[in-house]
Amino acid sequence: MGKDAKLALIVSDSAKAQDGAKALHDSHPWVSPQDADVLVVLGGDGFLLHVLHELLDRDTTKPVYGMNLGTIGFLMNGPLEDGETIAQRVADAHTVPVRPLCMNAVTQSGDRHSFYAFNEVSLLRETRQTAKIEVRINGRVRMEELAGDGILVATPVGSTAYNLSAHGPILPLGSRMVAMTPLNPFRPRRWKGAILPESAQVEFRILEPGKRPVAAVADQKEVRDVAIVRISATAEKELTLLFDPGFTLEERIFAEQFQV
Repeated sequence: MGKDAKLALIVSDSAKAQDGAKALHDSHPWVSPQDADVLVVLGGDGFLLHVLHELLDRDTTKPVYGMNLGTIGFLMNGPLEDGETIAQRVADAHTVPVRPLCMNAVTQSGDRHSFYAFNEVSLLRETRQTAKIEVRINGRVRMEELAGDGILVATPVGSTAYNLSAHGPILPLGSRMVAMTPLNPFRPRRWKGAILPESAQVEFRILEPGKRPVAAVADQKEVRDVAIVRISATAEKELTLLFDPGFTLEERIFAEQFQV
């Protein structure tokens, strides 16, 4: 990305991000998001995901450079150091493609919903009753009944988020794989999940949906009382994140695997 790239500044509503924006605002000739070559996002991971979803909704593929002024900032770059400029940071950054999952859900009443997820799609029981879910891969039943709190399918980017908290595997960036991880499984107790190729077509069918209702969540979008949920990765909606040299997402994923 060249130093002459036109940059737009998008800022979270948090006080920390707003304060950071004041110092950054006068340091560069910002343009509107519509006219920009690159979007500079100030905030945390949640706000960055919100911006990525807005790009999908508008069918826009502009690169995104995140700067951490939030809580965790796993997907973000660090703040500017003395003497640095945002234009130079963006010019020196390298690109990382991210592909979302597409979730197609059918509710018990027959309504259909389609949402995208950059982190994961999760199925979660809605009541105290254990969820019972049939698991199909590429049209073939692989598990007749999974009983537990639910199940999720995570991208490599999302494998260090909810998936890791549920004891799922961390996936290397660019592996073109997805992680399928059960959530507090009751039966089968010993099943720890699976790693699937990105090309796999995943389908979940809810068993006893009237007694054991289940919600499906694609990042921040929730569909309740689902009957069938189909999940697949989509290259057509690939977006681009920008990262500082030596401060890569790959390195962060490696580091997460050796934390004790």
